[in-house]
Amino acid sequence: MLSITLIQSDLVWENKPANLLQFEQKIKSIQTPTNLVILPEMFSTGFSMNPSTLAENMEGTTVQWMKKMAAQYKIILTGSVIIQENNQYFNRLLWVLPNGIIGTYDKRHRFAFAGENNHYTAGNKRLISSVNGWRINLQICYDLRFPIWARQQSTSSEPEFDVLIYVANWPERRSYAWKSLLVARAIENQCYVIGVNRIGYDGNGIAHSGDSMVVDPLGEIMYTKNNQEDIYTLLLNKNTLADVRSKFPFWKDADQFNISMDNG
Repeated sequence: MLSITLIQSDLVWENKPANLLQFEQKIKSIQTPTNLVILPEMFSTGFSMNPSTLAENMEGTTVQWMKKMAAQYKIILTGSVIIQENNQYFNRLLWVLPNGIIGTYDKRHRFAFAGENNHYTAGNKRLISSVNGWRINLQICYDLRFPIWARQQSTSSEPEFDVLIYVANWPERRSYAWKSLLVARAIENQCYVIGVNRIGYDGNGIAHSGDSMVVDPLGEIMYTKNNQEDIYTLLLNKNTLADVRSKFPFWKDADQFNISMDNG
């Protein structure tokens, strides 16, 4: 079993201290033992196109806060942060372990409709982490619209990953696409899919309805929440996953391919 906690929350626009304080209180309030706590995309600032003011390096305030929370509560903590590195800005998902080790994933597909491509550099590699025998593929928001980037690529005797996670600031006006694509990613990859989205209005007046969701390997919705703050913990069952893949071994018939990477 893998215990996962989703935190669906409003965000205070471009206000790191306020956001870190509220998430610290939310993490502290979790009563059920959990392995992993998932926060939304750009959880400390909101989805801002102002990285020159808000970015920090990998020793910055938000990163140190994540390390502190992970160590104090003995959890893995993940969410994305605005990071500056080598004179570039990244929308970077951080995977922070209790021992202080950090895995990183830089958002591959930048949301050009909002100008993200003008401010942030694209990533060029995926991050698949391991937790208690579970393999977890970590992605960010707009990546959801590009199924090849998430597709199982293993050529071995088993699928490449077991859980696919998206952290997001996905607008309410396109919530139908969000919900539909999360289900599709679960069905086509025969894995659990988790989407953690924000609620409330951002600094540009754009509404977010949350609709955070957990989907099982058959595409059945295990959890979702609309337009409410919520902290939800659930158990994922490895036996259920193995049973689905054994009874319906569609993953074995998938096309074999490799994604050609560039420097973003």
